[in-house]
Amino acid sequence: MESAIITGTGIYAIPGFELEQQQIKTPFGLAQVNIARKDGFELAYLARHGLNHTTPPHNINFRANLKALQMLGVKRVLATYAVGSINREIPPMGLALLSDFLDFTNNRPLTFYEGGKSGLAHTSMDAPYCPAMGRKILELAAVHKLQIHPETVYVATNGPRFETPAEIRMYAKLGGDVVGMTGVPEVVLARELNMHYAAIAYSINWATGLEKEMEFVSEKMQEIRQKLAGLVVHTLQELKTLDCGCEKAVMFMHPPEE
Repeated sequence: MESAIITGTGIYAIPGFELEQQQIKTPFGLAQVNIARKDGFELAYLARHGLNHTTPPHNINFRANLKALQMLGVKRVLATYAVGSINREIPPMGLALLSDFLDFTNNRPLTFYEGGKSGLAHTSMDAPYCPAMGRKILELAAVHKLQIHPETVYVATNGPRFETPAEIRMYAKLGGDVVGMTGVPEVVLARELNMHYAAIAYSINWATGLEKEMEFVSEKMQEIRQKLAGLVVHTLQELKTLDCGCEKAVMFMHPPEE
């Protein structure tokens, strides 16, 4: 099983797929992963907050999740995120392909390689999100009648609180386009495992301070979510050989002990 989908707020199923729930024991704890099957195609499906949305952003066990996918043989991950929009070119209900991030999280484990037996490594972040997967996503978006904003900078915050107006103004000045609570360290950990990782954000509101009231459009998003799920599956089905440097992102100073 080489492909996986990780979803966030609002997406808790893959239309048309049968799910088999599995608990996978990892060195970092248990991870709940679903094996999704349809017409001979199989992939791993992981709901970041749990299928009942009971895990808040700051309590997600990102290391267990990514390690479990690696243990299943996953090499390609396509993730989705619910976000708030900072960039006026990405309105609520808009989609955006992530290309870079700004990390404002704290107290989250950011690496598998803590030194000692776990090894020590430095990981390249010159292209955090797989560019080859990104090109395929943009190519297939037209087939699914979806418009996706390219080259999007994701601002990662700790949550579970929302950001202040002053924080949003700062993020905008730094080049942030959308803001969310779960994008980091997930992308970093995937890259540490030499996975091809791409992410699509879908906006459910304007970020704090950009409108008089924060209005969520989640109840209007069902059709877009279904199309997005279709695009994600289609992309993973179409991916064959990926011409990128994702598999060479990690430079070990001391490899992990077996």
